[in-house]
Amino acid sequence: MLDIHGRKAAWSRPGLSRRDFMRVGALSVAGLSLADWLKLKALGQVQEAKAKSVIQFFMLGGPTHLDTFDPKPEAGNDYCGPLKNPIETNVSGIRISELLPLTAKQADKFSIIRSYNHQDFGHETAAYTVATGALPSGEMVYPSMGAVTSLKKGYEAGYQGGLPPYITLTTPLPWFSDTGFLGTKYQTFATFGDPNDKGFRVQGLAMAGGLTDKRLEERRTLLQSVDTLAKEMDQEPAFREIDGFHQKAYSMVLGDAKKAFDMSQEKDEVRNKYGRNFFGQSCLLARRLVEQGVPFITVNWGWWDTHTDNFGAVKANLPVFDQGFASLMEDLAQRGLLQSTIVLWYGEFGRTPKIDWNPPWNGGRHHYPLCYSAVVGGGGFRGGTVVGSSDAKGEQPKNRPVYPWDLTASIYKLLGINPTDRLPHPQGCVAYVTPPSKGDRPSGGLLTEIM
Repeated sequence: MLDIHGRKAAWSRPGLSRRDFMRVGALSVAGLSLADWLKLKALGQVQEAKAKSVIQFFMLGGPTHLDTFDPKPEAGNDYCGPLKNPIETNVSGIRISELLPLTAKQADKFSIIRSYNHQDFGHETAAYTVATGALPSGEMVYPSMGAVTSLKKGYEAGYQGGLPPYITLTTPLPWFSDTGFLGTKYQTFATFGDPNDKGFRVQGLAMAGGLTDKRLEERRTLLQSVDTLAKEMDQEPAFREIDGFHQKAYSMVLGDAKKAFDMSQEKDEVRNKYGRNFFGQSCLLARRLVEQGVPFITVNWGWWDTHTDNFGAVKANLPVFDQGFASLMEDLAQRGLLQSTIVLWYGEFGRTPKIDWNPPWNGGRHHYPLCYSAVVGGGGFRGGTVVGSSDAKGEQPKNRPVYPWDLTASIYKLLGINPTDRLPHPQGCVAYVTPPSKGDRPSGGLLTEIM
């Protein structure tokens, strides 16, 4: 259980000392049980990848679990507020918020983790923890999942796509999309802008005024002619590397890459189904990027930091989320893409289960990482399942706790990335895909029950 003193939390288990904890083999390596980690290490590799792409939805500020995927009407008004009527999904026995009727019809395609937890109450450091599967430390800044995927599934690993292997829709967060010690080579490509805007253009892909595709292609041909002479004079590797960058740049501006961002190619019927708003069109754009083979896509959306008027905020946000997310899950499944695409939804933490009715909060919920919900589906994750559970008031994991390092390691495994692989470090430090623990945190292990 967790002992909470003020805003600090410490792990404890009745009748189990730290020495006992170590003796029974609960020592973890980035959330993998010791047995899991040693098994993967002995194999030297994970099984063939089930997932080709990841769509990571990060809900900035931390959405409330009781008002989304873990409703608790039985806990009373101080916990559920006006949302007292959760609805059944298309999976018997699973209920979610009454504000998510469309998502309820897609519950067979995703699993809900109701025991997700960590101990960090701060936005930046909590976001770092869920993005990397590492605890904040002054010793080493680890890369996000997107950056690691860019390394392991990007150009150096044989990726041939015309688009960058790691894309953020639309604005990156420095403490969530960080490359850490891997450096800027693996940083995310951010589109910026609003995909719902009629004139949406990806930053860096829009051509200067008066420059047409034909004129740009003519410039490309001329440049190639000049380069041919230069290469005959000097066959240094640097020239070949520059040529590769040129090819990728022109591919993005002229080729299929540019078309992937052209939202006007989608029928109005499809765009309307996703929702004519930032989030809905970001979901649709994410699907288009998956079709182009992009390995890792992050969608940052919203402000869920509902310290004040929580219910006013969720009543505004959830219908938008419901339309976009449900349409994406249905669309991916119908196009045969869900089986190879992991969809992940979460925030840096949840919100306090007990509502703060006092002024100035007036029905607000505050930061709460000690128990909240995450959603995963596709790419090898089985749908229609609930992993773990919270207690009667949603305050603590009741069983099967899941930690950020468990989830990141499970995603890596489905991507065909060995969680125990060494990562390159500029100073030669020893670093792994899933950073090793010193035995100072618990582990729920890989999500084998839904993999």
